Amino acid sequence: MLLNEKTRMLRVSSPTLYYSPFTIYYSPIMTPDEFRKIALSFPDTEERSHMGHPDFRVSGKIFATLGADETWGMAKLTPTQQQDYLRLAPAFKPASGKWGDGGGTIITLADADEADVRNALNSAWRNTAPKNLQD
Repeated sequence: MLLNEKTRMLRVSSPTLYYSPFTIYYSPIMTPDEFRKIALSFPDTEERSHMGHPDFRVSGKIFATLGADETWGMAKLTPTQQQDYLRLAPAFKPASGKWGDGGGTIITLADADEADVRNALNSAWRNTAPKNLQD
């Protein structure tokens, strides 16, 4: 456990505690298993592998992936949804090239909030799933 006197941030292995004279904020780091659990929580979702890394599919179509090093994930958003998430949190950034232009959004797990990831993956799932599954 380390306390940085300048920033008043208390660091404990993977989770981070932020100190303020009034409140202590707890900010856990999202793990690949937590990302996986959220992705697999949607109906008819299955995990497969694509180009050496895990992906998550509904009706055979990819809506999310985990990077090969499992430090980041990707959600298949619309460009409009992507812009909303880019404004929401620094954990979200566009994927490179055409993938990013089409809404592919990288999520840095160490910076990600669980609720934001759950909402982004829900949007990605809905963008990809057949309408009959979305009821």
